[in-house]
Amino acid sequence: MYQVDAFSDRVFGGNPAAVLVLERWPPDPLMQAIADENNLAETAFACPDGSPERWKLRWFSPVHEVDFCGHATLATAHVLFSRRPTTGPLRFSTRAGTLRVTRGEDGYRLDLPRFDPQPLTALPDALDGVFDRAPVAVFRNFENIFAELEDETAVRSFVPDLARIARLFPMGLAITAKGGAHDFVSRYFAPGAGIPEDPVTGSIHATLVPYWAERLGKPRLAAFQASRRGGRLACLLDGERVLIAGQAVTFMTAEIDLGDGAGF
Repeated sequence: MYQVDAFSDRVFGGNPAAVLVLERWPPDPLMQAIADENNLAETAFACPDGSPERWKLRWFSPVHEVDFCGHATLATAHVLFSRRPTTGPLRFSTRAGTLRVTRGEDGYRLDLPRFDPQPLTALPDALDGVFDRAPVAVFRNFENIFAELEDETAVRSFVPDLARIARLFPMGLAITAKGGAHDFVSRYFAPGAGIPEDPVTGSIHATLVPYWAERLGKPRLAAFQASRRGGRLACLLDGERVLIAGQAVTFMTAEIDLGDGAGF
């Protein structure tokens, strides 16, 4: 098992993910138990899918299997490019469709499907009282609620009521605003999935990029996720795809010892 800091060029930055490269899927309860033991936002499991460039990929939070994860996909690609004889591009078959990753001189490029924002007229009842002031706009995709706040300061100073946000489960909450040094900023919370605040979240940008591309009138965007660890994402809206450039670095290589099988 590898632990990789994704969307970072140094250890202790970006978003950590665990990666296991296997010949076949372990039992689902075992994968969930490993993710729970790791207690990271995501643990990724990759299996071959017919060629060195094609892989099946699944992601688990400490609580459940998730439908879409960008940073753990980047982490998996980093492991495969570093440890396997392949030049790519890599293609991952996932619940969210086909994800592609290429490697360049300055890092990696995630190629994700575009998930357009679906406007909402109001926040879900579960979020009643979460914001001191009403959001500028509210929208959603298949797995998250998004709220645009009045400015970058509101995003950075937001104090989440994690107990209330957890009531959204299995959905999470992303907040965003127009940026100063960056085109837009964001933060992401999924406490119901065991992720109080995610440091850098690739998947939410599959919706934030088309949202801000339309708002700002340009396809190429500089994004910043304003978590404690923080992360910069260079994004491009390319038709029905969202391209995100980022780096990754391996923090740890480990061996899992199940002893007597831990009941599996």
